[in-house]
Amino acid sequence: MKDLTSSVYTFEKLIQGDFLYVDKTEYIWKLIQPAYAQYFLSRPRRFGKSLTVSTLEAIFQGQKELFKGLALYDKPYDWKQYPIIHLDLGTSDIKSPEQLVTFLLKKLEAIAESLNIALDCNQTPTAAFEDLVRAVGQREKIIILIDEYDKPILDNIANPLVNDILSILRGFYSVVKGTEALQRFVFMTGVSKFSHVSVFSNLNNLTDITMEAGFATMLGYTQEELEYYFGDRIELLVEINQSSKEEMLRKIKLWYNGYRFEENSQTVYNPVSLVQFFRNNGKFNNYWFKTGTTRVLLELMKDSNADYVKTLTMPETSSFFDSFEISTLKPKTLLYQTGYLTIDKCVENPVPYSTETMTSYYLHFPNLEVEKSFNENLLEYYANFTGKTAQDAYVNLIRSVGEGNVDGFVKELNSIFINIPYAIRNDNEKYYQSICCAIFSMLRLYVQAEVCTNEGRIDLVVQAGDWIYVIEFKLNKKAELAIRQIHDKNYAEKYRESGKRLMLVGVNFSSKTGKIEDYVYEELKE
Repeated sequence: MKDLTSSVYTFEKLIQGDFLYVDKTEYIWKLIQPAYAQYFLSRPRRFGKSLTVSTLEAIFQGQKELFKGLALYDKPYDWKQYPIIHLDLGTSDIKSPEQLVTFLLKKLEAIAESLNIALDCNQTPTAAFEDLVRAVGQREKIIILIDEYDKPILDNIANPLVNDILSILRGFYSVVKGTEALQRFVFMTGVSKFSHVSVFSNLNNLTDITMEAGFATMLGYTQEELEYYFGDRIELLVEINQSSKEEMLRKIKLWYNGYRFEENSQTVYNPVSLVQFFRNNGKFNNYWFKTGTTRVLLELMKDSNADYVKTLTMPETSSFFDSFEISTLKPKTLLYQTGYLTIDKCVENPVPYSTETMTSYYLHFPNLEVEKSFNENLLEYYANFTGKTAQDAYVNLIRSVGEGNVDGFVKELNSIFINIPYAIRNDNEKYYQSICCAIFSMLRLYVQAEVCTNEGRIDLVVQAGDWIYVIEFKLNKKAELAIRQIHDKNYAEKYRESGKRLMLVGVNFSSKTGKIEDYVYEELKE
């Protein structure tokens, strides 16, 4: 049984250290097989991009012996050594254009030294990069590997200087297109794809394999790879927990599988989360990596009054995946780009009065780990609600909702809302609705927002045990108005045949206190 690691991202060290490596070199063979190729690949952070870049570097260094036993080893490849320009922006911590310039020049200077090139670094990063590429390319075709190209942008989305940072990178990356004749291979990775007037306006020569079916499972682990490479560990956990193998696999899949990068492809597991799970003796926990993007995302959601639960049921066209712009940044776009949402399914809808169809993509949380991570971050950000206090409140909430105890769960909800600082509260009904959605979702209750009926939209429907709750929210009004709306628009009618007990709840929030000011409820009788 080989050792596992979630901290070694260099292919050479991984192999020499005899760590477990899930063989992805069949995919890499497809990348390097053409005589010349330039690619771009987007995936969430901590999903294996850096290891893929490192694997490519080892190949172009001619280190064939590292690949013994792997699919690539016996392929008809010449293992020629090429000069490599490898830029890793994942290590950057940039807060200003000046810091970015310094970072890029230091990186280029170090690469130039390793290639025995005298580089003038008293110029712009763009000029220095082009000088380096041309100096090396005069000798022979070069390899350019750029990892996490967008980290300086994502880290500074809320920074007023972000457009200046983006402008520097746009010029810098234009060198990749301008020196195409000198290249043997280019591979560029990131979390996002900034299109149109942004970075990728100068990189339209790259083949984007982000949503190509042939590379959809190149990063992350498929179900077959899980059972093959981790089979011995799964059997051990089955024995320790005295459970069936089927049940163990079901739980692992529920927690860590679910990422889909092309609508008809298999789902895959988050590789880092899976490794951490096995390293922690099969403890089901949230190993989701928190990045600096999370706080920016929550800020963006607050400022735009976003109801994230509602967004999970709304279809998107294919243009959604190519429209990541700083000037028009939306919460759902960032949720998808950072890995909190993934493709659930794809539906072909007929276009009215036409023979054509429109493709709609439906998004959802990939798995339980990501859903918990997002909801916990949301509540921690809004209400500083963590630790034992939070756990006690959640237990009491689940008990109260399951027992039909509205007084009990309103009390617990208010214990959360009262912790939200005035400065980040939003005087919008959707804001309070979103927080309630997050709370009930985190408790693993069945929750739906904006449920359509023939007479309107129900703010929230929660199902737990024998109960279905039909909830209507008001802000700075009266709870009686909310429950009257439920009656007047027959919101509960669609649930009468469910066999469940129906509880109608009208809730009024006060923007002054930031909590539930008054509420009315009644059980709907036959």
